[in-house]
Amino acid sequence: MDTTVRRESPWALPDGLGQAIRGTAEEIAALVRGAGDTALAVPGSQWSVGEAAAHLALANELMADLAAGRERPYGDGTPQSLAAANAQSLAVFTERRAEPLATMIREQAEAFLEAVSRRAGDGAAPATPLGPMNRSVLASYLLTHMLGHGYDLARALKRPHMVDPARAGLCLPFMLAVMPRVADPAATAALTARYRIRLRGGEEFGVCVADGTVRVSPGTPEQRAHCTILLDPVAFLLIALGRLHPWRAIAQGRILAWGPRPWLAPRFPALFTAP
Repeated sequence: MDTTVRRESPWALPDGLGQAIRGTAEEIAALVRGAGDTALAVPGSQWSVGEAAAHLALANELMADLAAGRERPYGDGTPQSLAAANAQSLAVFTERRAEPLATMIREQAEAFLEAVSRRAGDGAAPATPLGPMNRSVLASYLLTHMLGHGYDLARALKRPHMVDPARAGLCLPFMLAVMPRVADPAATAALTARYRIRLRGGEEFGVCVADGTVRVSPGTPEQRAHCTILLDPVAFLLIALGRLHPWRAIAQGRILAWGPRPWLAPRFPALFTAP
């Protein structure tokens, strides 16, 4: 009888994540190909459709290189440095036509998945713009980034977006990994609070804020929360990415809060700065 303990490969992606990356890239590519005018402005952004698509194409290429173990410095993780890196890359890469950009978005997503399947590199966590990550979290990062900009493109082109509860849930490993890094020191400095965050129909996690630090723990928190927040998964992702105002989600019934200090709920999104 074989009693060998078999452990999951550190490069294996969570169920559905690879398919979500591939499907999202294909849907974004279809959106871009269907754009009649890539100079059309993206709502809430300084970019045009062509610039947003070019950024996605370059970002997917960056992620594919990181998954393959190649070093690709790209800012220091702060919003200012990432914005500067984005501007510099778009100044150098001047392609704005729909077809080449759509093809590059899809092909670089496939290159990422191929690199992960080969277990590329020596096993070290790649250094990303938001710190070191294993390839599973990096894949969640790629999906999160594509969904954010895919949502923007869909709004600009007045087409249905591709953010759904299943895909939003697959973004959670990345979100949990970077929450402490993107916490706003000014917002957390004077706060002591324990949050329990539940995604409707999905997972939950705890966030503890104390002494200016943020600690995130997957699963049900061990200590009783001061405030429990139940969110629609899509609303959670869009709020985290700065695409949906929390009060609008509350008015839509997509957020509920309770506990000894429920008034902490509206404060939670302001504790973090979207990169």
